[in-house]
Amino acid sequence: MYHFDLLSKERNAELLDSRLEDLTYVVFDTETTGLTPSSDEIVQIAAVRLVNGRRVRREVFDTLVDPGRPIPQSSTEVHGITEDMVKGAPTMAEAGKRFHEFARGAVLVAHNAPFDMEFLRRHEPAIGASFDHPVLDTVLLSAVVYGQLEQHSLDALTARLGITIPEEARHTAIGDTVATADAFLKLIPMLKSRGLVTFGDVLGEVRRHGRLLKDLNTPS
Repeated sequence: MYHFDLLSKERNAELLDSRLEDLTYVVFDTETTGLTPSSDEIVQIAAVRLVNGRRVRREVFDTLVDPGRPIPQSSTEVHGITEDMVKGAPTMAEAGKRFHEFARGAVLVAHNAPFDMEFLRRHEPAIGASFDHPVLDTVLLSAVVYGQLEQHSLDALTARLGITIPEEARHTAIGDTVATADAFLKLIPMLKSRGLVTFGDVLGEVRRHGRLLKDLNTPS
């Protein structure tokens, strides 16, 4: 969880009052050995940086990760990452440290963020850093804009927004990251048109959709 009491009151107020377009975001995605964050491992992390409402083309993080365990064939069939590909790749401790540095000072954005964040936070002791960033989830933002009764998968969201994910890029960390980033950038003006102008505005609205998906900014 991101605890607002970890930061100074001044920093909290500054964040909550910041306009959406004035914040720096790091949009990220992971590929894993399976769907159980408590026991599976990350095999790839990718991220892009958004500044001033634009994706910074040269600011890209993309690394394979040696999970230290076999990658099931069923998972390889989804993301295409084999055990041979991760031989010699950084461990999660190394890759996580580099990703934490890349994301310093940014709001993290992901599609179904609790899934990815649980993987990262389980490795915080080895990484030597805490992922206590503010977090926005495009699943929840989609629910705010389109209503909870709509489908909020990444495919459904990008289709509604007219974003095409190349077939070869789908279910790769960098492909899904770029798609999520492009979707997020299109959602910002839609949120603003609903009077949700600041991070605090969006946070308050997102919490109304807590039953759909856990809000990672709520103190535990």
